Amino acid sequence: MANKTQEIGGIHFPFPFTPYSIQKDFMAKLYQVLEAGKIGIFESPTGTGKSLSLICGALSWLRDFEQKKCQEEARLLEAGTAPLNDGKNQPPFVSYSCQGTPGTLRPAAEPDWVTQFVQKKKERDLVEQLKKEQIRRKKREERLQQLRHNTQFKYAAKRERQEEEETECLLRLSRDTLAAGSEAELLEGLAPGEEELVLSEYESEEEKGAASGLDEDENEDDLEEEHITKIYYCSRTHSQLAQFVHEVQKSPFGKDTRLVTLGSRQNLCINEDVKHLGFVQLINDRCMELQRSRHESKSRAEDKESKKRRQEPRAACPFYKYRQLQLLRDEVLLEVMDIEQLVMLGKEAGACPYYGSRFAIPAAQLVVLPYQMLLHTATRQAAGIQLQGQVVIIDEAHNLIDTITGIHSTEVSGSQLCQAHSQLLQYMERYRKRLKAKNLMYIKQILYLLEKFVTTLGGNIKQNPNTQSLSQTGTELKTINDFLFQSQIDNINLFKVRRYCEKSMVSRKLFGFTERYGAVLATPHEQPRLAGFQHFLQSLQPGLTEDPTPPVQVGTARAPRPASPLMHIEGFLAALTTANQDGRVILSRQGSLSQSSLKFLLLNPAVPFAQVVKECRAVVIAGGTMQPVSDFREQLLACAGVEAERLVEFSCGHVIPPDNILPLVICRGPSNQQLEFTYLRRELPHVMDETGRILCNLCNVVPGGVICFFPSYEYQHQVHAHWDKSGLLARLSIRKKIFQEPKRADQVERVLTEYSRCIEVRAGTQALGSDIGGWQLKTFGPSFGWFLQCHGQAGGTVTGALLLSVVGGKMSEGINFSDNLGRCVVMVGMPYPNIKSPELQEKMAYLDQTLPRSPGQAPPGKALVENLCMKAVNQSIGRAIRHQKDFASIVLLDQRYTRPSVLAKLPAWIRDRIEVKATFGPAFAALRKFHHNKSSLS
Repeated sequence: MANKTQEIGGIHFPFPFTPYSIQKDFMAKLYQVLEAGKIGIFESPTGTGKSLSLICGALSWLRDFEQKKCQEEARLLEAGTAPLNDGKNQPPFVSYSCQGTPGTLRPAAEPDWVTQFVQKKKERDLVEQLKKEQIRRKKREERLQQLRHNTQFKYAAKRERQEEEETECLLRLSRDTLAAGSEAELLEGLAPGEEELVLSEYESEEEKGAASGLDEDENEDDLEEEHITKIYYCSRTHSQLAQFVHEVQKSPFGKDTRLVTLGSRQNLCINEDVKHLGFVQLINDRCMELQRSRHESKSRAEDKESKKRRQEPRAACPFYKYRQLQLLRDEVLLEVMDIEQLVMLGKEAGACPYYGSRFAIPAAQLVVLPYQMLLHTATRQAAGIQLQGQVVIIDEAHNLIDTITGIHSTEVSGSQLCQAHSQLLQYMERYRKRLKAKNLMYIKQILYLLEKFVTTLGGNIKQNPNTQSLSQTGTELKTINDFLFQSQIDNINLFKVRRYCEKSMVSRKLFGFTERYGAVLATPHEQPRLAGFQHFLQSLQPGLTEDPTPPVQVGTARAPRPASPLMHIEGFLAALTTANQDGRVILSRQGSLSQSSLKFLLLNPAVPFAQVVKECRAVVIAGGTMQPVSDFREQLLACAGVEAERLVEFSCGHVIPPDNILPLVICRGPSNQQLEFTYLRRELPHVMDETGRILCNLCNVVPGGVICFFPSYEYQHQVHAHWDKSGLLARLSIRKKIFQEPKRADQVERVLTEYSRCIEVRAGTQALGSDIGGWQLKTFGPSFGWFLQCHGQAGGTVTGALLLSVVGGKMSEGINFSDNLGRCVVMVGMPYPNIKSPELQEKMAYLDQTLPRSPGQAPPGKALVENLCMKAVNQSIGRAIRHQKDFASIVLLDQRYTRPSVLAKLPAWIRDRIEVKATFGPAFAALRKFHHNKSSLS
């Protein structure tokens, strides 16, 4: 596939083939948004080449931006070599960057020569800075060229790494031999290896003053570089990111772009001792602990002489070494690779892929990362991501608001609160004499918080939560301040407690404590004081004996335990530091304390998103179905401080011909029953029967696959059971083999595989024999072509498959039902969210209070409910049309779809072609004609 450069408006866009006209428009508008530093909302239906348009449009802008920057730097450096008193031909770049703001007045007493001196000094400083940047850039390019063209250098580095590993192995064996031969004394009262469970002395930020914590090694300073202007691309899942990376590899920019794929430690860690912990928080804490051990090794060595008793040295991560990380960083920048390729390269290089990719961020041109890493402030900072002056592209952003809300909302159960309190209390009793006063103070504060949380729920911290019945049940919503006052914790500085939890890693220590001793631990003289808590903690963890669990011996295999409950509670404590008006606390009392919970709900997603918008040069929010856009405009961007003139909206049509899609709204069924699937009517037997009759008629005229979406799993199962009793299921199975979407994610692939086997396959598409394992190629009339068919139980010939799916389920997002896999999509009813949900009610009330109400429009809260419904509908019906030659019908079964406000929220390419059918007869005739004509042509 030859690359073709398209010139649009004087801008050259390299493209792997001749683009569609909508792709040209997309790239041109994207270029304008990035150049002008605006916020763009881009909608391009799936199948229109959105990913490739994003890649070629954004990287074309970055190419031109870098060229302009280099030209201006060259002019500035040339001007900087001229005599300082020659200021005639100053380039525009200098006046823009260095001179004062226009309109500012110089102090009256300041002489001209002072002003000129200050101005010239700024210019000299800027020139020096540019020279340093050029030197760094030249060094980086030389390293990459050396790696690219000199394979001997790469092999030499690998040989050096192998020699270092062999040397390290010999040193380790020597240390083990010496340790075995000498009688090393252990700290009094602690078992071997138990010392690392004791909290280190803690100093708050105020006590440290200007100290910045651990000093970084000089080598790490060498690894860090100046951040260049780059593009951050993020999407929801790692599979979507991998697909985007593969598109970059195939694009004209695939060989020249420095791309870095980021992921969590859970995805990138190659240290098996850390990775086997399983839980994200445990892996993060253990990794940071290993880095701390590496930094503390020098101080331990210096203090060793003053210690009378020898201690076991803490292990450091073997994959965190300067030479290996430097090589991995450069190899990451050398070639575009996805996260799996990055992990393989890290294993081959013996270097950590997590830190290797992180150190490659400054010099990268394109950084690919998941939503959470960009949208969560603490995670973004930990990954070394700097957004100042950068470009951010958020793809698959239809659920961006829900994603931000979910990332910053958290829930803890009564059982977790009680368990964390008991574990922490035992930990404090065990190590009371070894903990410093500051640690004891904060631990007591955390214990007090846990106790008050349980009391607020109506329970007793000293009793088993599983057997505690609450006198008051139901759901109660509180503002953050009201919750703090009711819990009697308003006198505690939660910001300091949060910082203590982060710095001391107390939850990690507590997890190690419970990992080592199970649920029960006590020395003989502590037994009387802890007997009650031991018995209680045993009741929380079934399967434990009444005898104290002995320490786990090194090398003993055991299943990984769940993460410490304190880790979840830390997130809740952090959420309570949110501004009072931006969140709510939901107290859910469910009979027993263990089933009850405290949940923090973020009401204003614009708060965490505002920092992204403020720092970035430009932000692009893109997706296949972004309608209705009003949510992004009002809830997210306007509340984040984005002015109307900075916002740009772009929506393009589909690449398919107008007659390749038939969207219908059907108001009545075959027996003239009104179709309105409200919560009260949808469970009526005659409504479910009418739905079944509609599908029977559709399956008779629609070839291949039919996907039918229901509002919920419960309703899908209820309808399926009713059809089974009434005989409608048997009638359906004559023409289509019936599949149901499973709730479990691990069963989805199996169902999809079996579903696809029942779908038509055109002659010659695959090399199939006449009889393949019970499946046969047969003709079904001259108009329907060749079909891959299976035989139904009723003795008829199955012409395809019917997939009963759920809106918001696994099949409604990320699955492509292209061609014969999805010739018809049926939407049963309107999937409104549960209006009785306390979270939704609070969100509606919040929007009604904070957002202005437009004349003639529904209140913001009511509009939210309809928008949530239509977003789900748009995602589901977009599963079918996936490329230019694809065709499908879309059937909306509910008369409420005829409302103008509802029709306006459908994607434009569907809305412009939709037909409303008041009765079933004309709708059926249109469907039969559409599929007959399309199947004849194909």
